[in-house]
Amino acid sequence: MIKCALGMLSLSLLVTFAACNAPPVPLEDILIEKTFVPEQCVRAVKVGDFVRYHYIGTFPDGKKFDSSYDRGSTYNVFVGKKQLIEGMDKALVGMCVNERSLIKIPPHLAYGSKGYGDIIPADSILHFDVLLLDVWNPEDGVQINTYYTPSNCSRKVEVSDFVRYHYNGTLLDGTLFDSSHTRMRTYDTYVGIGWLIAGMDQGLLGMCVGERRIITMPPSLGYGENGDGSDIPGQASLVFDVVLLDLHNPRDGITITNQIVPESCTRKTVAGDFVRYHYNGSLLDGTFFDSSYSRNHTYDTYVGRGYVIAGMDEGLIGVCIGERRTITIPPHLAYGEEGTGSKIPGSAVLVFDIHMIDFHNPSDNTEITVTYKPAECDKQTKKGDFIKYHYNGTLLDGTPVDSTYSYGKTYNVVLGANQVVPGMEDGLIDMCVGEIRRLIIPPHLAYGERGVTDQVPGSAVLLFDVELVEIEEGLPEGYMFIWNEEVPPGLFAKMDRDNSGSVEPSEFTDYIMQQVNDGKGRLAPGFDPYRIIDNMFSNQDRNGDGKITEEEFKLKADETNHDEL
Repeated sequence: MIKCALGMLSLSLLVTFAACNAPPVPLEDILIEKTFVPEQCVRAVKVGDFVRYHYIGTFPDGKKFDSSYDRGSTYNVFVGKKQLIEGMDKALVGMCVNERSLIKIPPHLAYGSKGYGDIIPADSILHFDVLLLDVWNPEDGVQINTYYTPSNCSRKVEVSDFVRYHYNGTLLDGTLFDSSHTRMRTYDTYVGIGWLIAGMDQGLLGMCVGERRIITMPPSLGYGENGDGSDIPGQASLVFDVVLLDLHNPRDGITITNQIVPESCTRKTVAGDFVRYHYNGSLLDGTFFDSSYSRNHTYDTYVGRGYVIAGMDEGLIGVCIGERRTITIPPHLAYGEEGTGSKIPGSAVLVFDIHMIDFHNPSDNTEITVTYKPAECDKQTKKGDFIKYHYNGTLLDGTPVDSTYSYGKTYNVVLGANQVVPGMEDGLIDMCVGEIRRLIIPPHLAYGERGVTDQVPGSAVLLFDVELVEIEEGLPEGYMFIWNEEVPPGLFAKMDRDNSGSVEPSEFTDYIMQQVNDGKGRLAPGFDPYRIIDNMFSNQDRNGDGKITEEEFKLKADETNHDEL
């Protein structure tokens, strides 16, 4: 810097002194001092562009003559079309949005020798402190900058699709005017049918779910000359930072993908079947909303009967046991415009990853498959027989339930005595010793809706592999005891050992047990013999006085209402 000071009268000092005392050099052209330059230049002004800027106008002495701030509105004008003083027209070219500059304009590029009324005197140099807020061109269309694209994009937005998206809306200078995030609710609308401003209608086309893009639009495709009346000024460019969360079309049906079908599939679900399945439920953008796994319990329901949402009702038809599939359901086949409240928003597409555990139909009977039958099969099981058998029991997905092999002993029952579930009872009839069967038992013939705590889930279909080990022939239906030979004469007298004229319980018990031990008679197998004898005694003791008289005593052959002798 040249400092003006007195000193020795050398040539250099004389030059300096003369320069300091010379009159100001006239301003030949505009001078621009950039007081703030943004790190990124979103867009620079070109001739023909329309700009929105704020300014403060002063004279060189600092006296203000005009300000857009005082009017509360930007100055909006085309550049390079002689709508401005010549110096401002030149100075604005090349400016970036959010750039701030001090522009000095000589009189011949401002208001010249005439000035401007009482505001600007003739031959005035003008200073303008300018902040550029917006720039666009009448030729501009929608500008799209995609900054994230998901790896999987099976579908893109088309005209008439319904979308759910989040957005931040700003002016070109970054001023936020609206955001769906702050409302914690997506913006839900149809695309391409005039429900949106034209620029957004165009900008959303071709987006994938999960995609993020910045959509910039001129005011002609936004809110035009008048703005929106509150937060968006007239003639403003708009910038929307958008993430697409959901997409469907009212014509959509369900889609089924990612099917994993087991090699063996002998039966598929039909309407009216009762199913048990696991699922994970999410929105189309992957947001989790529910899972049967987290409850450690399958979802159990009828299909094709309206017990579940329409899309799931349809998606669960034709499924094999063990199959996995992804069912994508549009909102009109799910929870519609209202959603479910906190978990599922309105108009949301739902994605269910399901695993079919088992299913049955209320009309099902026990399914019996003979996997081995011995060559000789002369004797087959029937009701009343006492049998011994081994079994392995599982659910249809292979989950173990129970096994006699783990106990090292057979399971022993009397057929027809309600000692096993009805489906097992059916499956054990007409078996030979050594025969092996596979039984598939529906829940209404097994443990029903309640199941067995910690062992068998409610409404579960059961699979048993059974092997018959031994048969002890039962008695004819209705009998508790039979004679192996002719009924001995004088039966009552033989029981009445003390000749008292009545038979006491101990006399009755001793006599029957003696006949069994001697091989002359046989009690029904598989039951406690003393309980059977007590029951026989009670049936004969018709007046309930604790003893049997000769008048009360009758043989089975003599009556049909009692099961003794």
